[in-house]
Amino acid sequence: MGFMETVLTLINDDLLRVEEQFKKDLTSDVTLIRKVGEYVLGSGGKRMRPILLLLCARLAGYKGEQHVGLASVVEFIHTATLLHDDVVDSAVLRRGQESANAVWGNEASVLVGDFLFAKSFSIMVREGNLDILRTLSDATTMMAEGEVQQLINTCDLDMDEPRYLDVIRNKTAILIAAACRVGAILGGVTAEKEEVLAEFGMELGIAFQLMDDAIDYVADESEFGKAQGHDLEEGKMTLPLIYALRQSNSQERERVADIIEADELTDDGLAYVLELIERYRGIEYTRTRAGELIAEAKSRLQCFAPSPERDALETVADYILSRNK
Repeated sequence: MGFMETVLTLINDDLLRVEEQFKKDLTSDVTLIRKVGEYVLGSGGKRMRPILLLLCARLAGYKGEQHVGLASVVEFIHTATLLHDDVVDSAVLRRGQESANAVWGNEASVLVGDFLFAKSFSIMVREGNLDILRTLSDATTMMAEGEVQQLINTCDLDMDEPRYLDVIRNKTAILIAAACRVGAILGGVTAEKEEVLAEFGMELGIAFQLMDDAIDYVADESEFGKAQGHDLEEGKMTLPLIYALRQSNSQERERVADIIEADELTDDGLAYVLELIERYRGIEYTRTRAGELIAEAKSRLQCFAPSPERDALETVADYILSRNK
């Protein structure tokens, strides 16, 4: 039994209910909304945010029913950002299949993304907890800021690690932290424990994105569902390259600048950057940083008594580090 299976058996019934909830919440008289929504939601996402919300709620001792609707909300918010991201990035693949914008066009992707955002807030209001509404609306605002900041940083060779970590904290990690915090709020734990779970989610989220950055440079399209060097083609400065550039001489930096700023990424250009990243151990450095964050996150959980839920959260943390796709 793979080590994520143990986690899934713990919350399997709840997860099935979350999937049912998706279908309910996608109900609309406009069939295109349901079509696009079901396509993206059905395309094999890991459901990491719902899983973390459900586990944190259980760890916090929550016994009610609201966790299912809210787990659906965090996946809706995540899916809305994916729909918009793929338009911004002109992506043609997402999780190994055609991206929604490649199938239905940019207009439908943007508008269905808007629907999912709006629907998320309807559901949150229906659940009626102001703290949770605040947590998720703040997270959504910060995600938009992270996306815009990433756009501004396109092709910026002076990008450094602290600035980069700020972007991924806002862009990716904040929603994962919010999912954990919502679980804590549902369980009514102390303010300290709520912060612990939010921090746990934040570190997990940053590590998750760093592993993604590393995977992007070693990716094989058939295996990972996106082309190797996709980030580079977008002009996205991610940690493997940021770290390699910090060690590089001025000639190497100039060559990378030319490659990134060119209209198209050539095979030679990609090969040069990959070789540079390898020479300066950019992938290893990125994975090491992710490992440090995961270790930090796991140690935070020690303030909770041992339980299957605590073990499961540690397993999710280990899984993030072991991912290669």
